[in-house]
Amino acid sequence: MTMSAQRPGTPREAWQQLLAGNGRFINGTLAHPRQDVDHRDALADGQRPFAALFGCADSRLSAEIIFDLGLGDLFVVRNAGQTISQSVIGSLEHAVSALGVSLILVLAHDDCGAVRAAIDSRKPDSTPLPVNIRSITDAIQPAIDRVLLANATSDINEIFIDDVGEEHLRDTIAELLSHSELVGDAVANGSLGIVGATYNLREGHVIPSIIFGDID
Repeated sequence: MTMSAQRPGTPREAWQQLLAGNGRFINGTLAHPRQDVDHRDALADGQRPFAALFGCADSRLSAEIIFDLGLGDLFVVRNAGQTISQSVIGSLEHAVSALGVSLILVLAHDDCGAVRAAIDSRKPDSTPLPVNIRSITDAIQPAIDRVLLANATSDINEIFIDDVGEEHLRDTIAELLSHSELVGDAVANGSLGIVGATYNLREGHVIPSIIFGDID
């Protein structure tokens, strides 16, 4: 089915379109827009997504499905635990500067396997992780430290995985802004918004908690 829609031109409009699509996904009223043969052919000569999504690589976070979108709507960057790297920043800068997206959504999810691995790695009986996986879990350790401090405990078994996930989401956005002057300038001049949100695996809701720019 083709569902035509004017390309959102502002961060607020982009976020509202994502919310509308997520609402259809939650309610089971999917429109499957812009997924037909004619639209595929029309995109062959170039793309013009309205938003970029940087999210966890978890197989249950299929971006175009949970936001009921189509080909060419989202510029998607994903890795385990949505951890910042130079390639991630470069990809998002490309989305902003070359493709003109008006929104970056940083999407975490509850019960994240990368977060759980980072927590488990602090336990006395933990098995050492392979070096490349450890580079991911190491990026989550500052979030664990803050949650331990906030809960006035040193016992890794007393903290909740989703509290760590929320802190790590904040770290991810902070790192993006501190390492990308291009992204920071776009937010400052109003052409770009950033939303940090968490996807609920069981119910399908995308719940925002961090907002930069003119979103709501």
